[in-house]
Parts: sequence; C-alpha cells; structure tokens
Amino acid sequence: MHIWLGFAILALVLWGITGVTQKLSTNRISSDRSFLWFCWAMVALSAVVLGLARPHWGLATVVVVCSIAGGALNGLGAWTSFRALESGGKASIVISLISLYPLLTVLLAVLLLGERLSGMQMTGALVAIAAAILLSLEGPPKPKA
Repeated sequence: MHIWLGFAILALVLWGITGVTQKLSTNRISSDRSFLWFCWAMVALSAVVLGLARPHWGLATVVVVCSIAGGALNGLGAWTSFRALESGGKASIVISLISLYPLLTVLLAVLLLGERLSGMQMTGALVAIAAAILLSLEGPPKPKA
C-alpha cells in the first residue's frame, strides 16, 4: 500500500468521527462557541507540529499566501458546517453533503491545473452528485406514535 493512501484513509476516519463530535457539541453549545473550541484545538495542534517539525521559513510569497488562504477557507468551511449542524441539520446529511467538497477540487484541478479525468473517475463524480441529491431529500414525516 502507498503511504499516501494510508494517510488518506486515516484522514477519512478522523473526519468521519469529527462529524459526530461536531453535532454533539452544537447540540449543547452554539456553533460559534463550538467553532472557537475547534480553533483552539487547531492552535494547540499547530504548536505541537511546530515543535516537532523543522519549518523552512524562506518561502516564496505565493506559497505563504496560498497556505494562509487554504487555512482561512478551511476555517470558514468548518464554521459553516457547525452552523448547519446547529440550525437543525442532521449529522448524517450535513456531513455527507459537505464531504463532497472534493468534487469542487476536481473541477478546479481540471479547469486550472489541466488535470484530466478518466471515464471511470467521471462516472464516480456523477454517482457522488446523485448520492448528494438522494441524501438531501427528506422522506415523508413519520407519524407520531
């Protein structure tokens, strides 16, 4: 197995668990407060990584700007996911829908980076879109017992 695949699977597991913890927190405190605790956890984790890594500070401006933009966009995405959960979204639906963000990454990679998709990959993207539509549909209300 390639090492990148192991890290990708670990990310999938960690983010899968995260969806449940986010819903549990927004059931008890506001999305804003949940997000602030999320940020504090990221600051603490960043301090650990900084202590373990040997950062290379002589980076090109474009690398720094892209890294900061990526962090800001990731943070805004997390904040809006907390808001979606707090405002009544079911974790099983909200997290499934927002986890389709790679489709936007694929589209941008094709348009901006010149990457190509195989027929199988295109089929996978279309199936993911169909899954998102099906997941977002609410069935009829259940009768009260």
